[in-house]
This record gives sequence, structure tokens and C-alpha cells, in this order.
Amino acid sequence: MRDPYIVLGVAKTASLDEIKKAYRKLAKKFHPDQSKDPKAKDKFAEVSSAYEIIGDETKRGQFDRGEIDAEGKPKFQGFEGFGAGAGQGGFTRRAPGGGFEHFEFRGAPGGGGGGAGGFDASDIFSELFGAGRRGAGQQSRSLPRGEDVTADISVSLREAVHGGKSRVSLPTGRTLEINVPAGIEDGKTIRLKGQGHPSAYGGEAGDALVTVRIAKHPYFRVDNRDLRLDLPLTLYEAVLGAKVNVPTLDGKVELTVPPGSNGGRTLRLRGKGLPHPGGTSGDLLVTLRIVLPDGSDPDLTALAENWQKQHPYDPRQDLT
Repeated sequence: MRDPYIVLGVAKTASLDEIKKAYRKLAKKFHPDQSKDPKAKDKFAEVSSAYEIIGDETKRGQFDRGEIDAEGKPKFQGFEGFGAGAGQGGFTRRAPGGGFEHFEFRGAPGGGGGGAGGFDASDIFSELFGAGRRGAGQQSRSLPRGEDVTADISVSLREAVHGGKSRVSLPTGRTLEINVPAGIEDGKTIRLKGQGHPSAYGGEAGDALVTVRIAKHPYFRVDNRDLRLDLPLTLYEAVLGAKVNVPTLDGKVELTVPPGSNGGRTLRLRGKGLPHPGGTSGDLLVTLRIVLPDGSDPDLTALAENWQKQHPYDPRQDLT
């Protein structure tokens, strides 16, 4: 891969904001869904890879110091001073904090017989790359993982209740079809193992963390495992009482409205909410909303005026 500074067309002294601005401009130009360039997909991938290196402060520093290449892979610096300058049976490497470190092979001539400064040839990889030493009954320490990525998906309330498949686009450029488990709550996260960024050091890829958002429903509102519903009611249904049909996730059910019900009263339909993982379900909370007929009605007006004269009352007396 080419030098990431050249790919993005920025100077090595460019600020992170300048790098981000250049990346966005090129990513938009070469996005496969928008560009007619036959090589747009490759150019888009090259631009994204370049930004992954110099758009990250840590990786940019590693690249500028020559510790990683343009693909983010560690550069092998070689054994400096190996041979006469390093002494028999040993080698010298750059120390992490600067300067040099010298190692002698254990048991080699001039190596001190494997003392404190001795170095077993089988441990070269461990000492250079931090993978840990293999010994009897000892596991190798794993190499650094790739970074995790995050994404959001929106599912309908029905999909959240019954489960199903949904497609998600990840920051890595991949688009995956994932299984949404039945009964998932809003804001819950699904972990996709190994679908994050690859490791620059040969370790496992990171994971993708997908947050599920339940889309707004036309009339149901989600309240943890309960559902809430505003139910329009006529004036005479509220006064006289009635049996009315109420929508639920499983179809309509009949609800009994007691006589003399006030607007704002909430009735509970047990087990008609969202399912719990354990098998039970939340409730459907139905709030009554009294709705007057459209337009003016002389009879209703006369009834109200007569009621006002003969049966006056103040429903707001507790607010004074």
C-alpha cells in the first residue's frame, strides 16, 4: 500500500482535522454507491485504510516512527550488532525506551551459560513481540486484538417482540445479516464475534457491538416490558360504561370501561406487553382519552348548559 499521507494528499505536518477533512472528501468522491469510476471500490478501500493509520493518533505516531508500515503491520527492525559487535552467540535490538539491549543465547559460547542475561533462541519471538514464553504447563499470552466497532440498527416493535433477521452496516465497510432475538429490549447490544477491525499484530479481530433501537410505533409506547396506549373514548361511553375493542400485539381484545370513567384513567391488561426472557410478559396500560364529536351539536350544548346550572362542580379545586 502507498504512503497514507500521499493517498490522502496531506502533508506530514497536517493536523487531525485536516486529515479528517481530506478523508471525508475522498471517501465521498470514491464511494462505490456514488462514483462511476470502475476502480472506485479499490480507491475507496485505499483511502479508508490510509485514514485508519494517520487518522488515529497512536497509529500515526507508530507510522511516523517507522514502527508500523502503511498497512498497520509491525516492521521488523532486524538484529542490530549481531556478530562480532554483539559478542558470540547473541544479538542486539533497539530498546522500547531508546538505546539498545543485548541478549546472549543460553548455553552458547560467551553466553554466560544461560544466566540472568541468557536468552533462549526459542524465546526470540516472545521477547520481540510480547507473545509470552511457552513453558511446561504454561499457555502463550495472546497477541493484541483488533479494535471493536459499534453500530446501531432500528427494528419494528413487532420484530423486537417476535425476533427476526435484520441487516446492519458496520464501520469496517461490511454489511451483515444478523439475528435479532425475540423479546429484545430497546438499547440492548448484540455482540458479533470477530467482526471488528483486524489486529495489526496478528491477533484476533475485534468484535462488532450492535445496539438495537426499537422504532416508534403509531400508537404503542414502550415502557420497559410494559406497553402504553392512549384509547379514544366517547363521552357517553365514559359516562355509561362500555365494552370496547383494544388493539394488542396479538390482535384485538375486549376491554370493559367502568361507568363514570374519567379521562386520564389507566386500565391494565395483564400479559399483553413485551415478553420476558423467562417466558412471562409485561402488561398493556390503557389510558382513556375522552373525545367530543366533530363540529357543534345543539343537543350536547343544551345538555352541558343545563348540567352547568343544576350540577356545578370544580374538578380543579385541589389545584388552588
